Amino acid sequence: MPEKDDNTSFAGDKKFGTSIFYAWDVKFRDYVVPKIPLWLEGYHLTLMTIPWCLIIVGASYMAKSNVHWLWLVSLAIFLQYVTDLLDGALGRYRDTGTIKWGYYMDHFLDYMFLFSVLIGYALIMPDRYDYTIFFVMAILGAFMVNSYLDFAVTNKFKQFFLYIGPTEIRLLFIIINTLIIYFGKTYMGRVLPFILAFSFVGLCLVVYKTQKMIWDMDMAAKKK
Repeated sequence: MPEKDDNTSFAGDKKFGTSIFYAWDVKFRDYVVPKIPLWLEGYHLTLMTIPWCLIIVGASYMAKSNVHWLWLVSLAIFLQYVTDLLDGALGRYRDTGTIKWGYYMDHFLDYMFLFSVLIGYALIMPDRYDYTIFFVMAILGAFMVNSYLDFAVTNKFKQFFLYIGPTEIRLLFIIINTLIIYFGKTYMGRVLPFILAFSFVGLCLVVYKTQKMIWDMDMAAKKK
């Protein structure tokens, strides 16, 4: 007999933790969701990440010759923040959400969004920074892998690390774009090693805390 597909046991639509701007996110989300037109559904907002990624890569390519194209990159990052913040909340508000499809597509497209931004920087920056950008990609990707493995064990999806979440990362990208526009690519080259070092230290702390929590869960289960 096939197992019952019970969405009540799947917590992929819930996020645990908090971040610097979390309270602002909640206020903005709760204000906007009731005002979204009826023809627009949550899955539409989820899929909007695809054009935002294409715009980011295309505008970054154009920024190789004219750095002011980064304003368009920043706009696409902001719009992706809006659609990503509202998609799940809209589904819950109208009771039209697709929990498992939403979990899969939302987080797969979050991955695509992150790497579209980093690919954009790889297009803009001189070749000598390729290895640094590659290591930044690897570390930020490791944060995402940590979230998915943690969720598989605990059924609690965590997107916030050390009070930093998707909103703060997007804001950092927009700040970096603005600095490149006003101070040039050389400035970004000086900042990249610090971003890499900070990300690596943060990843080590997060992995240590996660494995310790899971170890304690295993030890508690053994005692029972």
